[in-house]
Amino acid sequence: MTSPQSFLPSPTVSAFHLGPLTIHFYALCIIAGIGVAIWLGSRRWIARGGRPGQVADICLWAIPGGILGGRLYHVITDPELYFLPGRNPWNAFAIWDGGLGIWGAIALGCVGAWIGCRRAGVSLIAFLDAVAPGVIFAQALGRWGNWFNNELYGDPTALPWKLQIHQMDQGAGTALTDASGHAVILGYYQPTFLYESLWCVVVGLALLALDRRYKLGAGSVFAFYAAGYTAGRFVLELMRSDYANLILGLRVNTWVAGLVCLAAVIAFLILRTRPRSTAFPATANPTGAPELNGTPKVGLGK
Repeated sequence: MTSPQSFLPSPTVSAFHLGPLTIHFYALCIIAGIGVAIWLGSRRWIARGGRPGQVADICLWAIPGGILGGRLYHVITDPELYFLPGRNPWNAFAIWDGGLGIWGAIALGCVGAWIGCRRAGVSLIAFLDAVAPGVIFAQALGRWGNWFNNELYGDPTALPWKLQIHQMDQGAGTALTDASGHAVILGYYQPTFLYESLWCVVVGLALLALDRRYKLGAGSVFAFYAAGYTAGRFVLELMRSDYANLILGLRVNTWVAGLVCLAAVIAFLILRTRPRSTAFPATANPTGAPELNGTPKVGLGK
């Protein structure tokens, strides 16, 4: 095959080994994204009156829920990849091969966050508003895991920024090779993983700027995140050519993105003028001081 004059290369290695351990770049991208989300979310949380360390504590509940929900969504919407004759059902647990549905991740991640917020006695809405920009930056980083896996690409194209895709053996973490020892190239496609990563950065920056300038109302920050992300995801789903189940000729994720975007836009318009969210509800007493007629007694002595 003659190589085109210009293209975006893809890695031929998606993992490396440390003794008996196999380290997948997909997992490293996810971990890097989680780190960014916790760091930025913590800064925004403290600005809302929260305490240092609370975001990390709540994320101990939200992150496992997000990973479980993301994988469940992927397996439920594409069961034939794992449970048809000739398939290995144990691969349903191989999250390092890719396959985390953002919709399930957000849903069960929010359930985990609700548990964490209940235990800490803080506002779930304020937590979601605080972490929303960090979450979408985390998604931008996570998409680079798809680059290492040579997945999440669009239709074949001749554009100068076309993406070279190899045929990968995800179990081995390397590209398959031909008789000459060269990596097998499947073709050149739209780099939809890159488009989505860049879109997430744009939405995250816009969200930070809008919230800083207008002090968006409680819940509207998270609603803007959901609306902004799904608007771009709807368009990108129309560009993708990898396997997916269809409903009325459209990919399942196309329908989900469109419906979530519509609901999120409506929620944003309703919530944006409300008072800004704060970490502790108005009735909370985070100081732990005894109260007199509903007012904390601070510095009164015995």
